[in-house]
Amino acid sequence: MGDLLDRLVAEQSVRDWMIAGAVAASSIVLSLLIRWGAAAVLRSRLERIKRRATADRAGDDSLDKEEAVSLPSAPQLEFAVQLIRSFIFPGLIIGGFAIATQTLALPANLESIANALFVVLFSLVVIRFLTTIINELFRRAAVQTGTVDLTRIRPLRAITVFVVWIAGVLFLLDNLGFDVTAIVAGLGITGIAVALAAQAVLGDLFSYFVILFDRPFEIGDFVVAGDVTGSIERIGVKTTRIRAIGGEQIIVGNSSLTGGSVRNFKRLEQRLVIVKIGVEYGTSATLLKQIPQIVEEVIRKEAEAEFLRVHFSEYGEWSLVFDVLYRVLSPDFVLHMDIKQRINLGIYEACEEHGIRFALPTRSVRLNTEAKREGDE
Repeated sequence: MGDLLDRLVAEQSVRDWMIAGAVAASSIVLSLLIRWGAAAVLRSRLERIKRRATADRAGDDSLDKEEAVSLPSAPQLEFAVQLIRSFIFPGLIIGGFAIATQTLALPANLESIANALFVVLFSLVVIRFLTTIINELFRRAAVQTGTVDLTRIRPLRAITVFVVWIAGVLFLLDNLGFDVTAIVAGLGITGIAVALAAQAVLGDLFSYFVILFDRPFEIGDFVVAGDVTGSIERIGVKTTRIRAIGGEQIIVGNSSLTGGSVRNFKRLEQRLVIVKIGVEYGTSATLLKQIPQIVEEVIRKEAEAEFLRVHFSEYGEWSLVFDVLYRVLSPDFVLHMDIKQRINLGIYEACEEHGIRFALPTRSVRLNTEAKREGDE
């Protein structure tokens, strides 16, 4: 039996091959057991989550409150599954095979190839693990900030994953014996050249980060930026797409939005209304004194309107002008126009009842007929 174990196969003893195979098989079995056990636990947790959701809908309080609080959410369980699949399961297998190869006295060239292969595989596993963590962090950030639409943070997530891949590739090349310093220097020179050639693109990119973190507007907001008016549809790395009132889509560079003023009507809480009323010259002083009270009574009848002031402000070119100010206690534009219409009609009816006439643009022209008659004589 000892002779059989000491027999050489491919320059390795049978005993060494058996030990290496046992280590590799043990790593596979262990990783499968961990994956199977984790899947069973996660299935049990999901069943309890479903049971809790069913009990909540039915109004059943039989589920222990402490148990309900301790249960994770479904996205957390999905993250645990991804973590096991992307790192733990392949990591155990790769680690087991790496240990198995160390038990063999491989030739120098084969050993270097095996080591390089394990470095590549392990680097890919670590990069996949980091990208899984990054995706989960962005998901939690979106949940905490209430960002249902992930199109806002998707470009930033893509840039972060790209940076992780670049760092992982550099780490891999360094472990494979390449001169990473020269590569980084070359990338730096290339980056400077690209930056000089694409200043406008980089300006829009930095403006995207300003929009992302400062949040002057969000998707769905109705904004006015310069001569562009519409609703924000998409915020990209370089441009922002705005759906205009007429239905067309307007594409605006991010630097144009951050470099100028933006009026965001989505965040409007109240609307100030300023109305000028012009009455005819010749209106009696008694009626002029009654106009502020008449207008105030009309405005105060509206529950969604707050009266501010009414003043006889100026002698116009063809009318006596009153300034009327009130505030609509709602940002809704249609409600604002409905209230404004009712107040305008109410003022018109009240003035009509009191015999107050609104002025029209008129001019008085006086002809000196006597001077003309004397000239004819």
